[in-house]
Amino acid sequence: MQELFKRASEQQTALRAALSNADPVPSLLVLAHLTQDLTLLEQAAPYIAGGWNYQQHVPESIRQTAQNRLVDVLKEYAEQNKPLPELPSDETLQRMMSAAVGTQVPSEYIPMFIEELRIGPQDTRTIRWKDGSPPSAISENFQVVVVGAGIAGICAGVRLKQAGVPFVILERHHAPGGTWIENRYPGCGVDTPSHFYSYSFFPNKKWSRYFCRQSEIQDYLARVVTEFGLEEHIRYGTEVFEAKYETSAGMWTVNHRREGIEKILRCNVMITAAGHNVPSLPKLAGIDSFKGPVLHTACWNEGVLLEGKSVALVGTGASGMQVGPAIVDTVERLTIFQRTPHWAMGNPNYHKQVSSENIWCFENIPLFEMWHRFLIFWAASDMVHRQLVIDPKWHLPDLSLNADNHKLRETIIAYMREELGGDEELLRKCTPSYPPYGKRLLRDNKWFSMLRRKDVELISDGISHITPDGIVTSSGKLHKADVLIMATGFSASKLLWPMHITGRHGRSIRDVWGDDDPRAYKGVAVSGFPNFFVLAGPNTVLSHGGSAIFQIECQVAYVLQAIRHMIEGGYQSVEVREDVHDDYNRLIDSKHEHMVWKHPGVTSWYKNKHNRVTMTSPWRLVDFWAITREFDETGYLCKTHQREDALSDIDG
Repeated sequence: MQELFKRASEQQTALRAALSNADPVPSLLVLAHLTQDLTLLEQAAPYIAGGWNYQQHVPESIRQTAQNRLVDVLKEYAEQNKPLPELPSDETLQRMMSAAVGTQVPSEYIPMFIEELRIGPQDTRTIRWKDGSPPSAISENFQVVVVGAGIAGICAGVRLKQAGVPFVILERHHAPGGTWIENRYPGCGVDTPSHFYSYSFFPNKKWSRYFCRQSEIQDYLARVVTEFGLEEHIRYGTEVFEAKYETSAGMWTVNHRREGIEKILRCNVMITAAGHNVPSLPKLAGIDSFKGPVLHTACWNEGVLLEGKSVALVGTGASGMQVGPAIVDTVERLTIFQRTPHWAMGNPNYHKQVSSENIWCFENIPLFEMWHRFLIFWAASDMVHRQLVIDPKWHLPDLSLNADNHKLRETIIAYMREELGGDEELLRKCTPSYPPYGKRLLRDNKWFSMLRRKDVELISDGISHITPDGIVTSSGKLHKADVLIMATGFSASKLLWPMHITGRHGRSIRDVWGDDDPRAYKGVAVSGFPNFFVLAGPNTVLSHGGSAIFQIECQVAYVLQAIRHMIEGGYQSVEVREDVHDDYNRLIDSKHEHMVWKHPGVTSWYKNKHNRVTMTSPWRLVDFWAITREFDETGYLCKTHQREDALSDIDG
């Protein structure tokens, strides 16, 4: 940190130029943090309406005063070799955060932000061993297998390595990245703000865009793998197809295939980090007869050229809204087949580059990136959660859930009307029949303005069948196409498929879950499957906002605590109690009864064929953080037996 103070203060011209054009609120927060003087920050508070930089209208006089003061303070810290001040009190942090977002930040969020932002002296998501270091026996006879090297598997690998727990990651692709390896379609990117879509332990200060594209995200994940030395632990080109728990030994036998050769790996703990990446392929009659290429956004073929082609795009969800505008200038004609419209709203930053001045501040000014992360976290997470809760007394239940939800509905409709140029017929086609957040609220990628083009047609009639020449709708009309693009998402409820996983008493995960009814305690532990943990599991998907990486970090911290409990307690197995597991899932179901997904107008991949919500989380982020903060050993069956050597059957 002292090096940063020195570097910033030695570049006075660059420092002043960057501060003059960078976002002002992070600067005010840094100044308040370093000086413990909140005067200027609280003077700016009335001019701040939220965490997004476009909601901040700080007067130039305050900005200039803060800039001059911060330059002096940075110089003072550098010249006097001053350490960072002690962690501000919770009350001070609450005042700072509330002023910076223009509203009261509840006190329950302060401990979460201390951890997420790593404001304190320690990374509290790493595990602490009772004796200060991992027991020596770990290296001899304990092994963890992680399935998948996407965002969840990488996070698990980092934390296992930091803890000194032996592990191996099995990844079926030939590079890390998970969903960002599989999804490579034109326009593919994140709809979570980039600075929030990064690990708390390795923030990326060089994001080029506020909402980054696939290649930059994949590069970031690869950099994490290199930075934390995970390459030596990852076996690429390895597909896990079966895993069985041996009750007598307290071990998992993991069957996997590599270069066509089947191998066996035995381990004490198995962690699945396989995500929700099974493409959902619509059952369309005649699709095999189509004479042109058929693409799916989750398995894109870069070899198929779209230039000058008539393209049919099936699906208008997240991937459809990204790929359509990305290819429309290339193709001759784009015909879009919509089953259900989606609510989508513009964000002024969606297509914006991060300014060079902001990047300079992220890299050179202590605490600047940290406080910027707070602002984005607040803007893109729990502040909208209340809009998802059904008000039983609301007088317009067919349209919306409550007053706030209805206000959002009207705001989005006004936005769509403007983007569609006042075309009321197009507006009718684009307006969902369910309330906002019934499906994930999407970012408008210039989708609505694209629909106004003469070479684009939006079809809301159902698809009857496919012919060699195109798509026939329920009206009997043939829409000719050279290429079909399926932007139809994933079969998310069929979690962990096609792996065949068998727990105690020979029961498989499919016996317990069926094809579409996954359940887990806190989204990570399944009764009947000892020493087995699921990352990005049932009822952990965020719909109201937030970041998948935040959820995963919370889950990984919980799982690492469970592993520590196993090792330090000498337990052969830990397994969530059935009653605890079932009580938690009844609680989840009861929470969902009062939320948007239970609205009669909502159909979604979040729900299974029995109308049970299996994928989305009903919790605010602060709730899920609190739920997973401590491993609750009383909710588990912990058994001690003599361990077998986990390494004896490890293949090379």
